[in-house]
Amino acid sequence: MTVYDLDLEQLTERLVSWGEPAYRARQVYAQLWRRSATYDEMTDLSAALRGRLEAELPLGVEVLDERTADRGATRKVLLQLGGRHVIETVLMGYRDRATACVSSQSGCAMNCSFCATGQMGLMNNLSAGEIAAQVVWARRAASRLPPSTPRRIPNVVFMGMGEPFANERPVLAAVARLVDPRGMRLGSRHITISTVGVVPAIKRLPDANDQVRLAVSFHAADDELRNELVPANRLWPLDDLVEAIAGWRERTHHRPSIEWAMIDGVNDSDEQAHKLAPIAFGLHAHVNLIPLNPTHGSPTRPSPPGRIRAFVQVLERAGVNVTVRDTRGRPIEAACGQLRWEHDRATAAV
Repeated sequence: MTVYDLDLEQLTERLVSWGEPAYRARQVYAQLWRRSATYDEMTDLSAALRGRLEAELPLGVEVLDERTADRGATRKVLLQLGGRHVIETVLMGYRDRATACVSSQSGCAMNCSFCATGQMGLMNNLSAGEIAAQVVWARRAASRLPPSTPRRIPNVVFMGMGEPFANERPVLAAVARLVDPRGMRLGSRHITISTVGVVPAIKRLPDANDQVRLAVSFHAADDELRNELVPANRLWPLDDLVEAIAGWRERTHHRPSIEWAMIDGVNDSDEQAHKLAPIAFGLHAHVNLIPLNPTHGSPTRPSPPGRIRAFVQVLERAGVNVTVRDTRGRPIEAACGQLRWEHDRATAAV
């Protein structure tokens, strides 16, 4: 267990058991989450207390590898959390905002055919504290972004390693930790959870937080192709998925996002675009087209620009809101799972 796994009440109970006053826990909690401070930086605490916190409630965030691209605006880090789990986190700086892309699992069991993380298989679920600690790292790393980028981290997307809804309870607990007004105080509407389409969890999401945004990885607009690309579709086929998204939208009044990796010769045809258009239009969804980031050992390639433009035109003519996502971080292979593969190979070669 690390200190990030404790909410304020649990931290208060622990420190009071050490003979500390209750307000001391509030001091520590605020500095951990609001300032993203380390124990050494909490100079208003006694050296003895800082030492005991480090020994019994460690921060548990170790940087194993870090790389940058886009003139320092994209930072990808390999983290060891709690001394056990190795995951990757990405920090992306833009002119008007910064976004932390966090992992919910080490590896992934969804086995999507084009995803390097999915090919790794599932190693471990992350705890709520291990998930939220990635945002703490991102806040500290934001100071090293280019001067033109805001230093604040207002946006968090669960689009790193793992399927968030396959680790649902810790993910929602991490969200609660991030939006806690006594701690980090992020706005729920600036948090997006991305899923391959775990229908029961989509239906439950508004009960946990009706302000968190939803993104769904479609990648195909018929069950036959989606069964190949996203095996979870065999459990929750498109009709059930679309119904769940529509229910989420009706309860939250928010626009869902549809994520679509553009794979050359696989799912980038006009036929797929025509199938997607009425689904997206009916859901009032925003479609994000993502040129596929190639992964080691995979024969798949990103769709050429002309094919992407044709796909966009079909959607726009149908009245669908669509954008092509900026392919940032490719020089450091910032697609999910790639840095981990490189670290594994480098370690094995030593």
